[in-house]
Formats: sequence, structure tokens, C-alpha cells
Amino acid sequence: MTREEFADILLPDVQHTRAYYEEKYGKRDLPFNAMVTRLAPSPTGFVHIGSLYQAIGAQKLAHQSSGVCFLRIEDTDHKREVENGIEQIISSLKTYDVQFDEGPLCDGEDVGNYGPYIQSKRKDIYQAFVKDLLIKDLAYPSFLTEEEKEAITLRQKEIKSRIGYFGPWALEERNMTMEEAVEKVKKGIPYVIRLRSHGNFLKRVEVEDAIKGKISIPENDMDIVLLKQDGIPTYHLAHVIDDTLMHTTHVTRGDEWISSLPIHIELFHVLGFEPPKYAHLATIQKEEDGKKRKISKRKDPEANVMYYIEKGIPVKAVELYLMTLLNSNFEEWYLENPKKDINEFTLDFSKMSTSGALFDMEKLLNISKNYLSTLSAEEVYQNTLAWAKVYDLSFATLLEKEKEVAIRTLDIERNTEKPRKDFAMYSEVKQNIWYMFKECFEKPENYEWQKITDKEEIKKILDIYIAKYYDIRDDNEEWFNKVKLLCDELGYASNMKDYKKNPENYKGNVADVSTVIRVALTTSSRTPNLKDIMEILGKEEIERRINLL
Repeated sequence: MTREEFADILLPDVQHTRAYYEEKYGKRDLPFNAMVTRLAPSPTGFVHIGSLYQAIGAQKLAHQSSGVCFLRIEDTDHKREVENGIEQIISSLKTYDVQFDEGPLCDGEDVGNYGPYIQSKRKDIYQAFVKDLLIKDLAYPSFLTEEEKEAITLRQKEIKSRIGYFGPWALEERNMTMEEAVEKVKKGIPYVIRLRSHGNFLKRVEVEDAIKGKISIPENDMDIVLLKQDGIPTYHLAHVIDDTLMHTTHVTRGDEWISSLPIHIELFHVLGFEPPKYAHLATIQKEEDGKKRKISKRKDPEANVMYYIEKGIPVKAVELYLMTLLNSNFEEWYLENPKKDINEFTLDFSKMSTSGALFDMEKLLNISKNYLSTLSAEEVYQNTLAWAKVYDLSFATLLEKEKEVAIRTLDIERNTEKPRKDFAMYSEVKQNIWYMFKECFEKPENYEWQKITDKEEIKKILDIYIAKYYDIRDDNEEWFNKVKLLCDELGYASNMKDYKKNPENYKGNVADVSTVIRVALTTSSRTPNLKDIMEILGKEEIERRINLL
């Protein structure tokens, strides 16, 4: 029996040869040094913030070098796959405006010449390469049962050996003749195809990582599974073949994959491929009880990229924050160039962290506040409305009904040298401007009265102010001067310097009186410019609110 005949028996349904696929997926026509990068998630649940972090980096690296970034779905582990998992990946990344050049991007159809980009549709490709390995005696069938594997593992634990199928543990099947193997196949005994590893665990493989520099790790000597019993490949084999045929130049992935690097390097060599450049990104971590741990899908709601959408944190703010994690010099660059498109920033492997990137929600929210302060009132209004239409329908209805009031309110102290930064997410807009809408301001329960709390004194201040001093036509200076006149009339210091010198001579000061007016009209002691608020409300509404007290 020839090895070709043996391979035909083990993999009888392979339609094409290895040579066919190598010719089909020829080299890309790209400029010299153009990067080809990818994101390769599995459809096992929501998109993790770490995947978005990788996607933004991969996209940026490819596009700044006039290269290509593609999306590949690695769905070879059907046990962990969730319903609509692929659609969830595509829609979530689209929400974050990640621009892939190729992949399963529109209505289930691939864009690009190197597909299919969903691994479950590439079964024949993988089997063609494994068949070639069988012919070259670089792979063999394994008929090991689950019970036998468990027995080997148990024995390895007893003698404190390394766990796995390698060396002497695999000798029986490694030495099985083709005839013996074919006999088992004819009996219907299930089998997988394993790598015939030539690695030596006592030797080391060295890889020059684009981020971490030289990585030295023991060679792989495990006879890993290449094809499972159903003919579907393992992740290890599939990604090596795919990255070669799709001509990936740089594999950017989390550094939790470093332990698998020896397997992947051996597979590249066994298959006769040139390995791409690896760039292992620092894992996004979270600090808890003084200790750092990987941000978890199970424990941390912020692991889900849609968490930020639900909260109303702008997509752009999340992107800006992740860029600060990707490159240590990005934050400084952005502060110096706040109006520049971030695509003008050059991502640099040498500026990427070699240790864990600590996730800081407070910093993200601060970035978000700064970003929101740069938008126009119209932009904030439209974005808030879009968010509310999904997550707060009653607020959306109110915003549509009171569009002018909302935009005018959002515009207060916006176009200034130091714009206000009252909120970090669209979900916080409501709590910051609700008091501007007449129908929301019926009979508030809580007023943030500060130094002046006597109800009769409050009523006196307001009544005199409205009857004698308030004029909607006043500019800011005139408006404030009249508040000062009110203070003089009622025994409050209109000049803060005078008050600080002799506080005992006054009932309070101009700030205290202004606060009374502010709180009466908004319930809050902390609002944007009071004169602008009053102008938007109008005298009739101002009087109505005062009469509620």
C-alpha cells in the first residue's frame, strides 16, 4: 500500500490538492512593506473588549501601511458556538466602525478574493493539506478513545510527568502500520489525525516578537490533533493554513497565545510555510482587591463591547481610550492635536506595552467627557436621541417634542475656551437637563438649597427679584448687576471682597442669592450659566416655578 492510497482511505472526500489551493490563493498585489492583518474571533458569545482592542490595532497597522485588514471567523469549535454568534460579531464591530477590507461583511456574503472567511466553509482546504502531511508521513491516524486518553493523563499525573500525548505515550500509534490502521478504519473505529511531531522539549524555539522582542520557549513535542473525528480542523492547524493562504504578514493577538507559539511555529515548518510576524498584545486587565486579573467575560460587564453602547458612551471615546492602551505616546499626541483625525497618528509596535494593559473606567469616562465637550449641541442632541430611541423611549419622545429647548440647553457654555463637561455618556444627558422641560418640572421633591434655607427668606428673594429686577432682554453683565442690586436691597454683600473682609455685616453674599434663584428654577445648585437657563425658560415659566415653592 502506498502512502497516497493510505491518505485516500483516511480522507476519501478531499476534492482538491494542496497545490490547487496554493495556486488559487496567490500573492497579494500590495506595496512593499504593506501589512496584512486580521481579526479572527470565534462566535462563542459577545465581542470582548479585548477583541475590539485587537481589531482597532490590526486595522490601524494595515491601513497606515497601505495594506489590508480582514475579518475571519474561527468557528471550528461547534460546542462553544452560540446562536447568531457570527452576526453578533459582525454587527458589534460595525457599530464601532472597525473598517475591514475583506471578510463576511454583508448579508452572509464574503468580500475579498481569499475566502471563504468562515473556517467551517474551508473544510476541504484543511483536509487537502492534512492529506499532503499523511502522504509525507508527517501525520498519522489516532484511534485513542476518551477513556484511554483519561488513563494516560491519570498516569502522567501519578508520576508527575508533563500532561499530553507525546513521545513514549504516543509510540504505539506512531508505530502502527498503514495496514493495521486501515483495518481499524474498515471496522468503523473513529479516529482523528495527529501531527507526527519532531520537536524536542529540551530544545528551545526562538521567535522575534514585534512587541515583546525575542521570545524563547521549549519546542513543541506534542502530537496534537490536526483534524477531529468529524474532519473539522483544530484552531492550531486552521489558523496556520489560513494565515498562509490569506498572506497575513502580522498576527496581532493576545499574549495568552504565547504558550501555543511552539505548536504554531512547528506547524508552519512542517507545512513548509514561512511564519508571519507575531505581535502579542498585552492582555487587558482589571484591578480587584489590589490584584490584577484578566478582564473576564463572566465577571465583568465592561468586557462586553455593547455595554458601552447601552450606557451611551460614544464609540469615538472608546476608540480613543483603547488607542491610549495600544500606544504609550498616543495620549500626548492627541492632547497636542485634538482636532486631527486619529488616522494621522502612526501606531508603533515599539510603543506597545509588554505587560498587562490596565483597564481604567474612570480614565475612559474622562476621555468621553472631553470628547463630548468638543461636539456641537446639534451633534450631542442627535446622538442622545439615537441612543434614547433604543434605551429610553419616553426621553426620546420628549427630545423630539422639545428639540429647540434641548439643543439650546446643550449649547450653554459649549462654544467656549473651556467648555462644560457635565456628562460622559448619553445616558447621563437626561439627569443633566431634565429640569429644562416644563412637563418634567411639576412639583419637585428635592431642592439643593445651600446656605439660605429659610423658606420665607427664599420666597422674599425670588418675589422681589422677579417683580423688580429680572428682564429677559438683559445681557450677562446687566443681568448680574441687577442680582447685585437685589443683594444690596436685602442686606447681602454684592461684592465678594467686602463679604470676605466683614462677613458679619451681611446676611450672606451674591453667590448665595444667585444659588437661591438657580435652585428654585432647576432644583440643582450646579448647573450651566443661569442667565442662559432663564432666557430659555422664559418669564412665564420662571414665575410658574417660583409659585410651586
